[in-house]
Amino acid sequence: MENTQMHQRPIGRRITPQRAHFRRQAESAVIGTVTRGQLAVLAQNLTCTALVNGTESHLLVALIKTVPAESFDRSGRPIVFKSNKQLAFEIGLSVGRVSRMLSRLFDAGLITMQDSGNYKRYPIRNGDGEITDGCGIDLRILIVRYAELDELVRQARAQKKATDAALRRYRGALRNARCALSAAPGLSEDSLNRIAARIERLSNIVGIASKASSRVLRRATALLERLIERLMQLPRRSVEAQETQNMTCPYVGNGMHKHITTPHPFDESNAQRGSASAEQLNPPKAGSASKWAFEQSLRRGRSEINQARRLPQTMPALQDVIRAVPALEAYGVASTSWADLARSMPLICRLAGISEDARARAVEQMGEQEAAIAVAVILEKYNRKEISSPGGYLRAMTDRAIAGELRLARSVFGLVARNFREVRH
Repeated sequence: MENTQMHQRPIGRRITPQRAHFRRQAESAVIGTVTRGQLAVLAQNLTCTALVNGTESHLLVALIKTVPAESFDRSGRPIVFKSNKQLAFEIGLSVGRVSRMLSRLFDAGLITMQDSGNYKRYPIRNGDGEITDGCGIDLRILIVRYAELDELVRQARAQKKATDAALRRYRGALRNARCALSAAPGLSEDSLNRIAARIERLSNIVGIASKASSRVLRRATALLERLIERLMQLPRRSVEAQETQNMTCPYVGNGMHKHITTPHPFDESNAQRGSASAEQLNPPKAGSASKWAFEQSLRRGRSEINQARRLPQTMPALQDVIRAVPALEAYGVASTSWADLARSMPLICRLAGISEDARARAVEQMGEQEAAIAVAVILEKYNRKEISSPGGYLRAMTDRAIAGELRLARSVFGLVARNFREVRH
């Protein structure tokens, strides 16, 4: 019969690199620089930093008050020698819970513990009766980290103050915006409905205001105030970044500058504005790319129409996209470059209710820039209530792009012409 070995369950306090670091850090404490009262106040305020909860803070305050005040003098030793049973009795908790809370305080670097061989806590005194060392709960780490922890408390309070101020201002702006809808002079019902939809969409994006960050609240407040100014028909504020060009801008791609515009930006005729030749100034002189495409179509036996669909599509200028989509400015989406517009695409999708899967598929099939233009066009049409399913609309545009039938420039210039007619009338 084989002998079976009984493996005893490992006992003792768990030692981690972080705990060992805190122990070594506690040894460098300069006793006498911080009083017991300062540490007690700090322990009470630590709950706002989320380092400890209220019960753990209560235990830490009890530990600090257990140590005599003279122990924090230059010749003292701020070490607690009470057992877990006694601490549990004093704060009205179970022994097991006190043990777990002490471990969490150790992990947070608010106390350190030195155990004896039998886990008893006792002081070691010299011949004069002064405590020179001991096994117990060491509070010297609080002296070492006092400045750091006090700064965390100050930052938490400042952040809470800023969040409260932003929350009050947001709620006031939201209330004023809703009141301004009923008092807006001289606006059509369609315009009022569009602005009301924007206000409610902003409210839905923020969600529960008390749980939103101060940055989100400030951004939403700025947008609401802009909508209020529009409802009250106030003059527009000065724009910080002026456009450097009127109708065109060079689009840099693959080291080539392509000037993109249309000779009939505001023409009422669909033949001029919607034709294939409206996307380039000299369509008969398209260059060697069209000749190569035509030769390849003859060589492969494909029709000229199918081969033309595979030609690279000319992209509109960034200024044209901004003019075509005033909803970008209305929602505070600043786009001074194509990179800015691409970075804003996730936000635009959230505003329009487009899923992440639809956006990822569009970027994969069309490229980041083309997908950003498509999403911006969808936002404008959704804001005008011309489409009810932006996600499905983007998927349909992606399918058209795969088939070579998507003409983004036509959509952009069509929106530019429509906006110009609305402003003129």
